[in-house]
Amino acid sequence: MSAQAQMRALLDQLMGTARDGDETRQRVKFTDDRVCKSHLLDCCPHDILAGTRMDLGECTKIHDLALRADYEIASKERDLFFELDAMDHLESFIAECDRRTELAKKRLAETQEEISAEVSAKAEKVHELNEEIGKLLAKAEQLGAEGNVDESQKILMEVEKVRAKKKEAEEEYRNSMPASSFQQQKLRVCEVCSAYLGLHDNDRRLADHFGGKLHLGFIQIREKLDQLRKTVAEKQEKRNQDRLRRREEREREERLSRRSGSRTRDRRRSRSRDRRRRRSRSASRERRKLSRSRSRDRHRRHRSRSRSHSRGHRRASRDRSAKYK
Repeated sequence: MSAQAQMRALLDQLMGTARDGDETRQRVKFTDDRVCKSHLLDCCPHDILAGTRMDLGECTKIHDLALRADYEIASKERDLFFELDAMDHLESFIAECDRRTELAKKRLAETQEEISAEVSAKAEKVHELNEEIGKLLAKAEQLGAEGNVDESQKILMEVEKVRAKKKEAEEEYRNSMPASSFQQQKLRVCEVCSAYLGLHDNDRRLADHFGGKLHLGFIQIREKLDQLRKTVAEKQEKRNQDRLRRREEREREERLSRRSGSRTRDRRRSRSRDRRRRRSRSASRERRKLSRSRSRDRHRRHRSRSRSHSRGHRRASRDRSAKYK
């Protein structure tokens, strides 16, 4: 890659797709299904294992550093939950690698000379010490490359101690089987990257393996998968808690609404009863007034009739008296 291309990639990674106002690049958004979500989270196996003997070639989905920058900017404002897509991708990849590891172990068991369980345990101990030496040497080389010479020397001192243990383990393994069988290379499958390791591999071979890009790449992928699982579990738990809280708040609001509605209905019923009572009292008063008015009218009519009758009687009496005279 030329210096200009490197500078362009760096700007894309820092500023995103809109760094130079190129609208054609913005047609594909980082949310598009065609974009590799593992790439956005910097954990796509196609990127990590590029240039190794397990190079996967170009990813079928879009990889763009500018889209990764867009995602990183957007993820600060809202949770996009792309970790779930990346986790599914890595789980599928690691499951396939583990399947190949088991097949390789099965082939070794079928092709290598069968040994007793005791001898197998001693050979396994030699393999484990080989692995420890290889990891320590790779770590010492990394510290030395970083300029941390003192720490690198301390690691090399630990390597010498492990080498002494390995020598003893090899002696026990040699004494437990015929010399002809001991010279045969006993292979083992690396649990991390599925590569073959020999029982008699020297330190340089071990350091190259455990410090190599393939083995470290698989460690990075597996550690990233563990991290994604933890992140997804935490986010799902948080989402469940938020969903539960929203449901509780909604139920609380509904209860308050029902109580408020009940109070409103009670007030309405109370006001309705008050109105009915007032109307009833008013009607009773009207009826009493009407009854008293009718009673007075009857009384007046009765008195009027009584006076008329009295006058008529007196007049008839005067007429009779005048007639006799």
